[in-house]
Amino acid sequence: MTVAAESPSASAPASVPAAVPASAPAAVRASVPAAVPPLASRVRSIGGSPVRDILAVTARPEVINFAGGLPAPELFDREGVAAAFRYALEEAPAQALQYATTEGEPILRERLAARTTARGLLTTADDLLVTTGSQQALSLLATALLDPGDTVLVEAPCYLAALQVFGLAGARIVAVPCDADGPDPEALADLVVGERAKLLYTVPTFQNPTGRTVPAERRAAVAAVAARHGLWIVEDDPYGELRYEGERVPWIAAHPDARDRTVLLGSFSKVMAPGIRLGWLRAPAELRRACVVAKQAADLHTPTVNQLAAARYLAAFDLDAHVARVAAVYRERRDAMLAGLAEALPAGSVWTRPEGGMFLWARLPESYDTTELLPRVVAQDVAYVPGAPFYAGEPDRSTLRLCFVTQTPQEIGEGLRRLGRGLTG
Repeated sequence: MTVAAESPSASAPASVPAAVPASAPAAVRASVPAAVPPLASRVRSIGGSPVRDILAVTARPEVINFAGGLPAPELFDREGVAAAFRYALEEAPAQALQYATTEGEPILRERLAARTTARGLLTTADDLLVTTGSQQALSLLATALLDPGDTVLVEAPCYLAALQVFGLAGARIVAVPCDADGPDPEALADLVVGERAKLLYTVPTFQNPTGRTVPAERRAAVAAVAARHGLWIVEDDPYGELRYEGERVPWIAAHPDARDRTVLLGSFSKVMAPGIRLGWLRAPAELRRACVVAKQAADLHTPTVNQLAAARYLAAFDLDAHVARVAAVYRERRDAMLAGLAEALPAGSVWTRPEGGMFLWARLPESYDTTELLPRVVAQDVAYVPGAPFYAGEPDRSTLRLCFVTQTPQEIGEGLRRLGRGLTG
């Protein structure tokens, strides 16, 4: 079973006609169409997402899938979201169905700015650009900031889709050594200088894939490195509101050393619904304007009706209360997974205990290769994501990522029993 997309070959596909010998009659040569030009080198060298490849292989309903990063669909506020869309379409249909400004609907940006300010980072509507999911924000930033060959620093391990974005931009991607508290500040400083790095991409709260959270002291040290050596920080925060325990840690973007050089990304995907495809970025003015130009070239603007519905939801419903209800359920599911890991994983394994978010990270004994083991595990009707694709540099092949939010505690227990059989099989 193939579970990861192979990089497209740089050679021509088999369907392209072979070259016609020069000795062939002119009529024959004229009748054979020439080969089409090749794909761009950047897409020939970047493979697909291993997570999405695994999800395609494990789509059978009997599979308990710990591989995805999908919110629990039964927890979506379907009635509230539907009411918000009805309002947008009934009260302002001409606006909802029309083109909008690239920057985003003012009413949504105002409400997002108020939420951001309430969480400790003074923000105005003009500081924000609405994007079609925070994934688009990453793409816009890559377009605005990176020339081919520029160096991007990432965490080890790192969010998979960020590696794709930076790879497609032609960047050199270099991993920063990390420990349980996140990027090592001294190693980061050495890499900024030695590699002439342009930006650091980080998910400091409930990181994907590890679930770890960078403490305040480490965030301050990272901000100081950026200020001292000249570095952009892209701070991605899709999971920060899904906290189950502990105290909230302020954003890096709120640190005095980093305010003029940090881009903060946010999203409704994990707290409202991913199908709405709404994200945003908060950036210094010059960079934000560059991202607006990049977005104009990409899609003109994010769908107007989605923006107006989200703005209505924020005005008419209590998103914080909804997130609290979701987090309470997710905490039970996290606890169920933590309770069963010792029996499911081989002796000598270690794993993280996230304070929130959607993922935990496990490391098996060194002799285990989780990529090689995956087909055997899938045969038991359960799935995970091998850790290797999350690394920009040399991977730790004994690692794996588990998502704990999509299944019930009972399903998690059964899934872990299947996982144990597959790993020890």
